[in-house]
Amino acid sequence: MTSRLVLGIESSCDETAAAVVEAGREVRSSVIHSQVEEHARYGGVVPEIAGRSHLRAILPAVDGALSQAGVDLDDLAGIAVTNRPGLVGSLLVGLSTAKALAFTRGLPLVGVHHIEAHVYAATMGAAVGEVRFPCVALVASGGHSAVYQADGPLSMGQLATTRDDAAGEAFDKVAHLLGLPYPGGPSVSKLAEEGDPRAIRFPRYRAKDGGLGFSFSGLKTAVLYHIRGGDALAPTPEPEDIEARADVAASFQEAVVDALVETTLRAARERGIDQVLVAGGVACNLRLRERMAERAVEEGVQSFFPAPAWCTDNAVMIAGLGWHRLLSGELDGLALDASPR
Repeated sequence: MTSRLVLGIESSCDETAAAVVEAGREVRSSVIHSQVEEHARYGGVVPEIAGRSHLRAILPAVDGALSQAGVDLDDLAGIAVTNRPGLVGSLLVGLSTAKALAFTRGLPLVGVHHIEAHVYAATMGAAVGEVRFPCVALVASGGHSAVYQADGPLSMGQLATTRDDAAGEAFDKVAHLLGLPYPGGPSVSKLAEEGDPRAIRFPRYRAKDGGLGFSFSGLKTAVLYHIRGGDALAPTPEPEDIEARADVAASFQEAVVDALVETTLRAARERGIDQVLVAGGVACNLRLRERMAERAVEEGVQSFFPAPAWCTDNAVMIAGLGWHRLLSGELDGLALDASPR
């Protein structure tokens, strides 16, 4: 393989993205088309709207990534595309585009697991060899909250997952209760800066069987009851009438962060692993980064985070991990399909 350039394509949810990455690490270009404004009025992602938006944005994103990198398709070693998990209609837009480009130019095609790519993104900013395998990885986003053991870029196994909502989804729903804009993560985090994270002791989930895992549905309910003054049947007050709204935001955020940090570090401790990676959209949360860094030092563990730009959905991580699949010879044919799981 003479070229070391990989075109990555990502369309699993509500970002249409394309990027060119060299040898799995050097970012030559990155283009991301966000759909936040299209979904904001609904308070969450609408699959039909997402799919149509991807159709409009996918080719301009690919053209933009190639142009920024100063390359064309003939300069590539291959094409990497997200094929799972995600919204199946959205996945098919990116996958169909990648297949068409690979077919017309005779380029190798590799499908990439979206969550594994998030984990890989946390290694891209570290110095070569600084991240050692095996390590434990937390992926927290709007659709996923899980802990993995990564034995290598292409070998990951799930250790724990959420039993109901993902952390990012909980942020969105609590933001709605507090009258804050979508997406909820940034808006709750901003309001939390004005509040006391110890003002309200919201519950932290503990599995009855003592196992690893997350659950945020009970936390959401506790926030709702608190806002309603402890009366489950009372109407939800208007945002301006919520008492100590910033304290509610800060205390909720602290409960989510505690759950994510302590479960991840427990997984590392039980397996004798001294490095943890934190990835996914929620990894942008400053309190999560601060708390994980603090607790990791106390546990004698190193922690690694992606650059904020590579926390949310992007094609850099797809191209980066795709390079390793190309090197391993794990190529996919045109029969490659999309899977929501």
